[in-house]
Amino acid sequence: MAAGCSADGICVSSQPCVCVQDGRPDPARDLRPFASRPYAFARRGARLGVPIPMGLGDTTPRVLRFGVFELDRRSGELRREGLRVRLQEQPLRILEALLDARGEPVTREALRQRLWPDETFVDFDSGLNRAINRLRAALGDEADNPRFIETLERRAYRFIAPVGAPEPAAPSAPEVAARPAPPAEASSPPIPRHRRAMWLGAAFAAAVLTAVLIALAPALPRRAAPASGIPIKSLAVLPLANLTGDPAQDYFSDGMTDALITNLASWPALRVISRQSVMRYKGSAKPLPEIARELGVEGVVEGTVARSAGRVRITAQLIHAPTDRHLWAHSYERRLEDVLALQDEVSRGIAEEVRITVTTDSVRRPARARAVNPDAYDAYLLGRHHWSQRSPQSLEKAAAYFRSAIAKDPDFAPAQAGLALTYGPRLTYGDIPPAPAQAEMKSAALKALELDAGLGEARAALAAALSHEWDWDGAEREFRRAVEIDPNSTVAHIFYGRHFYVLGRFEESLVQRRRAVELDPLDVTANRNVARSLDAMGQYEAALAQWNRTMELDPDHLRSQVPFALFLLKHGRTDLGWQQLERARALQPDDPSALASLAVASVESGRPDQARRLLAKLKDASARRYVSPVFPAFVHTALGEKDGAFALLEKAYGTRDTLLIAIQNMETPDGLCPPPERAAALRADPRFADLVRRMGLPPRDAAGGPSTPASGAPGGRR
Repeated sequence: MAAGCSADGICVSSQPCVCVQDGRPDPARDLRPFASRPYAFARRGARLGVPIPMGLGDTTPRVLRFGVFELDRRSGELRREGLRVRLQEQPLRILEALLDARGEPVTREALRQRLWPDETFVDFDSGLNRAINRLRAALGDEADNPRFIETLERRAYRFIAPVGAPEPAAPSAPEVAARPAPPAEASSPPIPRHRRAMWLGAAFAAAVLTAVLIALAPALPRRAAPASGIPIKSLAVLPLANLTGDPAQDYFSDGMTDALITNLASWPALRVISRQSVMRYKGSAKPLPEIARELGVEGVVEGTVARSAGRVRITAQLIHAPTDRHLWAHSYERRLEDVLALQDEVSRGIAEEVRITVTTDSVRRPARARAVNPDAYDAYLLGRHHWSQRSPQSLEKAAAYFRSAIAKDPDFAPAQAGLALTYGPRLTYGDIPPAPAQAEMKSAALKALELDAGLGEARAALAAALSHEWDWDGAEREFRRAVEIDPNSTVAHIFYGRHFYVLGRFEESLVQRRRAVELDPLDVTANRNVARSLDAMGQYEAALAQWNRTMELDPDHLRSQVPFALFLLKHGRTDLGWQQLERARALQPDDPSALASLAVASVESGRPDQARRLLAKLKDASARRYVSPVFPAFVHTALGEKDGAFALLEKAYGTRDTLLIAIQNMETPDGLCPPPERAAALRADPRFADLVRRMGLPPRDAAGGPSTPASGAPGGRR
């Protein structure tokens, strides 16, 4: 390591230096861009938890003020009128460079050298443009009418606003009066030679001691006992910034975010917000206290990810969101093969800082610290990226990436669990043939648990597979175990809530579904499920309010459009219901759920001929893709054709079609159900009771499920 560098790669010298890793210069840790800015060394040292002495020759004030903003150059904090403004690493470094040269042009090439080492292969122009745009967004600046950052013929930038130091608070009058004034022309008396030598010796000894402490910093404990004394019981990990500048690498930084969330969620005492909600804040310039209020958390983790030359570095910092106070910061680096151990190390550091007891009993994933094939892990992260989008097409892509990861590293349990999870939504909504998918889902879940019995999501997938096999007791046992292992798993609570829902246990379903919303408050699926349970329990007003919230989150989500339309039709809001149905069909014209819903609604509005035309289209669609027999069965039920309906239900029984598990509710996962009087007639037929008995479903009263109008609704179905 070069002189003046600590073992953690923090420069403590004002001279240019390059860190050495494994006996060779490490380009990824080149600190030369910071050498001319001693305060930057201190800021980076503060972020990494290493004590760096101040006063490294920089005479610029620590805090710079421009307009309503203040930049603390030691901590890297940007504040607007006292409130912290979120600013990612690259925009922050650009701001520092512009403030260093305030009033003078800074070329794009100079900024490139500050942001990326020479060996980094990225699209510099687009990466720099994005960083500049993010900086301007944080400052509320405009390129066409700049107040702070001026563009000079697209080759350079200049900071044009006045920059100064904040004025210190004026001392009170008594303080001024009590302070003795220095003599006007007094000069210091000469220091005796022996005292000067003593002082010089003491200064030299202090310098040596400081150097020794810095050199030993990596060997010291990573953190002292937190001085804040602030307990944190709820946490959100905001999307880690991708420092490569290449948007194609976002899946990697998003995957690291997802992994930290999963690891932190394994400690039951800590409530951790799930991925779907935090990803909405990617690139957001909202103040942290506002984000924390929206997510309902006390602590926020943010940071960066860099991948270079076969190594991964994660820099993370913990903030107490209500007070916007920095509590902890650290940087971690390992080989790409050891990325699982890296994630575990970061999550443990955060958990310890928020005073969560990390014991052997609380470690849920004994297999996570193993080395992993880098190519397999890359494929796994791409799989998680597509899984998070939850469309039939993205889930198919996710499955392909998980299979690729398994082929490269068959013993990588998270890839097996990921593959099992991709079948859940596709089976639930009848997007794929049930028989092969159910077998593959169960096989992948069992393999994942064989490799790592502590994977809560794998156990939830196994429980769902058992429910698809109509093993209701076995499914409930595994669901219970899944939420015990991983109480912060949104997926486990969503799956468990559906298990209770199809069995008609709506209050228990609502408990699980509300827990899912607590963990992922901005997740569309979780919010939609709460609305469905409230409606099934007859709470119309609460269900309507929940539906309105769900539609605000994503008004164009097909899986929300159809059930919301059916909810409106069910409660007499005919015009609005039809508008929503037509909008859903416009999103995906051949979607079986939308076609069947339109057909049933046509019957209820007195247009049976239109219903039969839509039924024909539904049967035509089945020649091109898998269509669950339950969809046309419900259309035949609405038309009063019980024989046709039972023929299709028997076909669904023969293939163990997943939509059949909610037959006692007489509805599909999208909320499609026949008119109440026709549904009652089907239930009254002895063939219905026989079907339920063969499926092993517990008996219910004649009312069955949620297809009857809810109390308090403005009107029933017509």
